[in-house]
Amino acid sequence: METIVKIIDNINKVIIGKTEEVKLVLVALLSGGHVLIEDVPGVGKTSLVKALAKSINADFKRIQFTPDLLPSDVIGVSIYNPEKGVFEFKQGPIMSQILLADEINRTSPKTQSSLLEAMEERQVTVDGKTYMLPRPFMVIATQNPIEYDGTFRLPEAQLDRFMIKVNLGYPDIKHEIEMLKRFEELDPLENLKPVVSIMEILKMQDEVKSVYVDDSILDYIITIVNNTRNLSTVLLGASPRAAISLMKASQAKAFIEGRNYVLPDDVKYLSVPVLSHRIILKNEARFNDLDERSVIKDILNVTKVPVVKKYA
Repeated sequence: METIVKIIDNINKVIIGKTEEVKLVLVALLSGGHVLIEDVPGVGKTSLVKALAKSINADFKRIQFTPDLLPSDVIGVSIYNPEKGVFEFKQGPIMSQILLADEINRTSPKTQSSLLEAMEERQVTVDGKTYMLPRPFMVIATQNPIEYDGTFRLPEAQLDRFMIKVNLGYPDIKHEIEMLKRFEELDPLENLKPVVSIMEILKMQDEVKSVYVDDSILDYIITIVNNTRNLSTVLLGASPRAAISLMKASQAKAFIEGRNYVLPDDVKYLSVPVLSHRIILKNEARFNDLDERSVIKDILNVTKVPVVKKYA
């Protein structure tokens, strides 16, 4: 789609050589999901989120997660107003359209969990009162690998609320040279302009919901997810929420590619980024040099791909 191409090209002015990763973020955006970006420091995680927010003219806020961060620093807090004699809600940075939770695994699980209600229900509750979040609402969290000093593992309930996990990786030499040239005089982010409006994003989100998913593909999704629960190497398999995420993400990918129907290839392409962070392997699996991504790939290799004869 022309609109999607404009967004990708605009982000590529800042993030070079990561078009596929940018597409994954857009898949999550258009399907109403959230993204976890994991990688070592300095590869452009924060810049990617800022570039996306600028490209779609979204209300953007950033939280730097630290060990002393409190849930009220994220959500907000009720403060007593002596003049009016009432408590007034002072909203936190979560009241935004795109929230960057930077280095989310550097804070305690208690503070990490303050995002759960917002990510699932698009609302926050403070002192018994519920506040609705703006539309669209998207959390993009960045984290350093868990082996790094000063990091906490994200709770399973938190991980399950991220639709997609993205790994950026280092750029190749060609793209890194191009990056140096672009940053030689100024930061490309400073002059980045919006290319679409929030209303266009909301319209596309509604259109994604109408993308046709054949029953055979629904069965394919369920089979893949169910297989993660029946492997001897897996301690915790993917949840029903994971199956829903895989379906919605597949609809968004089809939409981005200009189709009004989902193909089995969409499901295969998205299974690793949607499912790998939602499963937990047994210790013996890790001793045998298995990781979550390879387990999902093995499942895809042995799962029969449906042949869809007719699309709506």
